[in-house]
Amino acid sequence: MEETRTCSLCGCVLEEHEQTEIDEEWLCDECAEQHTTTCDHCGETIWANDSICDDRTTLCSCCFDDHYRRCEGCGRILHDDDVLWHNDLPYCASCYDRLDTEIEEYGYKPEPIFYGDGTRFFGVELEIDGAGKDDDSAARIKKQTNIRCEHIYCKSDGSLDDGFEIVTHPMTLDYHLNEMYWDDILQEAVHMGYRSHMTNTCGLHIHVNRDAFGETHEEQEKEIERILFFTELHWNELFTFSRRSPYSMNRWAARYGIEKTGKQILDKAKKGNVGRYAAINLCPYHTIEFRLFRGTLKLNTLIATLQLVNKICDVALFMSEEEIAAQSWRDFVMTITEPELIQYLKERQLYVNEEIETEEEV
Repeated sequence: MEETRTCSLCGCVLEEHEQTEIDEEWLCDECAEQHTTTCDHCGETIWANDSICDDRTTLCSCCFDDHYRRCEGCGRILHDDDVLWHNDLPYCASCYDRLDTEIEEYGYKPEPIFYGDGTRFFGVELEIDGAGKDDDSAARIKKQTNIRCEHIYCKSDGSLDDGFEIVTHPMTLDYHLNEMYWDDILQEAVHMGYRSHMTNTCGLHIHVNRDAFGETHEEQEKEIERILFFTELHWNELFTFSRRSPYSMNRWAARYGIEKTGKQILDKAKKGNVGRYAAINLCPYHTIEFRLFRGTLKLNTLIATLQLVNKICDVALFMSEEEIAAQSWRDFVMTITEPELIQYLKERQLYVNEEIETEEEV
């Protein structure tokens, strides 16, 4: 007697002419039409939910992995033979033609080049806006330094209206101060009409390598706890230093909130939903990112910001949490000897409230 089959999905009895087999299951024609599709490459019937598709192509996962890519620009599925590569990323011909050759995509991350002798390195991300996102401008910015050495690259950033982001390779503080051509870069940007502080869009982010805080993950976390503790303890002063508005700080560099210990703040950071838009962003694997600061094209402000981050790292490295808790902001700034940082602290009335004549931010 011939076996009677039923549909694995709806349970109806299958007629001999309406039987579709998939993964050792049998479907009626109606269920097969609703829940399966055909791979355009190998012709196999596959579950629709398991397919990889766009508006032109439908594939099983094996064929996609072996023969296809998605365009980094538009997401369209491309056969390997049709892919155009740029910085190890796949593009269709249309998106490839629109690529800025001097301004990389937002996700671009080259192999880092480390400059300077030391163990603590700082990578700067400086956003500039208002004078165009175009190759010529980026090339002029890069020419200020890259004719000597490959110090910087430029990237797209969706938060900017009409500009781009200048990103450095990691450098020691001494290299930033004495070897990096920051004055030339900032002056060229201003000359072309770009602004950073005088916008509502730009930030200045500074990355510090995690292994500067210890060889093991446990050692690094202890130092990071003290960085978070210092930041929350002196939040009001750091907010003034940052030049950000309350809205901008909360949107792009939110605080975690003060707790009794740095470990409690770190635990809150790990459990929270702030993500990378935190004052101290812990999401990167190899760095921690200080996102507090508003952008600037004023040289002394940029240098002072780097020096402040370096001083905070020193506090975390050389002071206990009890010593940090006992230290006032006045005590902290009295340990500072760097003239650029002292000048900036005075401008912001954070250095014993001493008022001095200030230059306008750009």
